[in-house]
Amino acid sequence: MKFRAVLFDLDGTLLDTIEDLTDSMNAALAKMGYPGRNVEECKELVGDGLETFAQRALPPEAGDDPQMRARLKELMRSEYAARSSLKTKPYRGIPELLDALSRREIPMAVLSNKPDDSTRTVMQHYFPGWSFRAIFGAREGVPVKPDPTVALEIARQLEVRPKQIAYVGDTNTDMQTANAAGMYAIGALWGFRSAEELRTNGAKALIEKPMDLLEIIG
Repeated sequence: MKFRAVLFDLDGTLLDTIEDLTDSMNAALAKMGYPGRNVEECKELVGDGLETFAQRALPPEAGDDPQMRARLKELMRSEYAARSSLKTKPYRGIPELLDALSRREIPMAVLSNKPDDSTRTVMQHYFPGWSFRAIFGAREGVPVKPDPTVALEIARQLEVRPKQIAYVGDTNTDMQTANAAGMYAIGALWGFRSAEELRTNGAKALIEKPMDLLEIIG
């Protein structure tokens, strides 16, 4: 077998979370008196952690004010806690893929830039029937993607060499993380970003639907 484990991104890869993320950010922005963002805008704003999402979502008139960013971040965290499962759903074909990987006894893991507590809550809610050997979101004091630190931590936990791990994600950040960690970068075309972005940032392969992954991992 070419690959001995699969590491998934979460938002835009396993789960279609964009509507709940957009609604939560817009509720937070409204509380600060700022206009909201549409879904297509938020697809470009997310992916690099909550603090960066907040920074990007603030309008130009807010300036680069750390206090404003911190306030929006906390409001967004609170709003998302109440909305994280209202419209979110697994992408079509993901349950079938997880079943197939489980039958093959291929270890699975998740690495997200979503806060760690939210990552674990969402995974427990939507994927209780599958075993993931490692689940990590953003933690205080630990670098977020595209830094490869946690991806390599997962490789050690799985006891699999990085080059034997297929990393599946939907953004430039994911492709950069995979390459920095020495993993095989696979771009999910059903997610938030374009094929061009994924290729430009180091995707070794692109897949149009989840079950296509099985042809790559052998």
